[in-house]
Amino acid sequence: MDNFTRHTQRYLTSLIEEKGGINMETPIEVEGASGTNFMSVGVVVEHILIASHREQEAIRKMLVKIDFHNASVLDYFKHLAKALAR
Repeated sequence: MDNFTRHTQRYLTSLIEEKGGINMETPIEVEGASGTNFMSVGVVVEHILIASHREQEAIRKMLVKIDFHNASVLDYFKHLAKALAR
C-alpha cells in the first residue's frame, strides 16, 4: 500500500470512529442488477482503497464536505455501495 492510500485509510478509519452508530461492520443493503446486495461499510472502504488516487481524493473531498455539514456519511457509503452492486 502506497503512502497516499495509507493516508486515505487513516482518514476513513478516523472518520468512521468519530461518527457514532457506524463502524466497519455496519451493514448496507442496496439494489443492484442482480437484486438486493448486502455488504458492510468495511467492504466499501476496501474498494475505496483499491481505487485510483484521483477517485480516492474525490471521495475524501466529498466526505469532508458531508462531515462539515454534519450530514450522514453512511448515506454516502450507501451511494458508493450502489455503484459496487452494479
